[in-house]
Amino acid sequence: MARLSTDREMQPEPVMPQVPYPRRKSGLERFIRQIDLQLMVLPALALIFVFSYIPMYGVLIAFQDYKIGHSFTGSPWVGWKHFAYFFNSPDFYTVMRNTIVISLLKFLIGFPAPILLALMLNEVRKMVFKRVVQTITYLPHFMSWVILGGLVASMLATDNGSLNMLLERLNLIQEPINFLSLPEYFWTILITTNVWKEIGFGSIVYLAAIAGVDPHTYEAASIDGASRFKQIYLITLPSIMPVISIFMILAIGNLLSAGFEDILVLAVNPALRDVSDVIDTYVIRVGINNYRYSYATAVGLFKAVVSVGLLTIANYVARRSGNSLW
Repeated sequence: MARLSTDREMQPEPVMPQVPYPRRKSGLERFIRQIDLQLMVLPALALIFVFSYIPMYGVLIAFQDYKIGHSFTGSPWVGWKHFAYFFNSPDFYTVMRNTIVISLLKFLIGFPAPILLALMLNEVRKMVFKRVVQTITYLPHFMSWVILGGLVASMLATDNGSLNMLLERLNLIQEPINFLSLPEYFWTILITTNVWKEIGFGSIVYLAAIAGVDPHTYEAASIDGASRFKQIYLITLPSIMPVISIFMILAIGNLLSAGFEDILVLAVNPALRDVSDVIDTYVIRVGINNYRYSYATAVGLFKAVVSVGLLTIANYVARRSGNSLW
């Protein structure tokens, strides 16, 4: 018995065949394999390069006293002069306050609005009603701010304005109110108009994400006794959270972009400047209209640097949940 066990121990163990790992394809090989898709993207990349990257060369004039007719390298260098002037300007506090407040209001109200609309439309079972609501909510997005601003001005007009007429009929006011001339109403009008314009179009992506959720999960939750609200909270929202995270990162990166066209259209009255003047309108009003190109570029560069910083921070925070952009 001892000799038998010794012979078994001396037998070599069977060698398992090694399966070779597939060689990872290089970037050039993947590019050639997807050449048809890459060619479709090239025009968009060329457009971004021409209109977004090449103009970055003009950022140099933020550190110069640039005059029309001089080259970017031929103007005298002044360093941080224009940045210091902006930070010490009496308009700095007003411009930054309006920019931050309007941006936060648009983010806190305008960002969840399309998500709520998509969740509600997903619960509608009458397809005719659902399509009608979608069409009505999508339509304002395709209208320019000039047309939309004219509609808002007509509704809020003191002379036969629908809102003033309604309030008078309900005996809530005794005489018409000029809403577009009173600063206390401007932020409410601006945010409401923005939500009205973009809520329908913004819900398209979320509706598409909800359509990709496995319907069997809803059936299983329904069998377990989960109500529709619990299914939305426990199934729908977690399933579309990656899409929400990506759009939230982009929205945080644009927090200093409080608006431009909407404010120009709605804030026609100079009495609204204290509550409507943001970075973008300030650049046009002080920098471009007064031919202070270097100053305008410095203010715009300040906004761009802060926006990149906010985008990086938001992406770093989202990376912990696995839903970052990079």
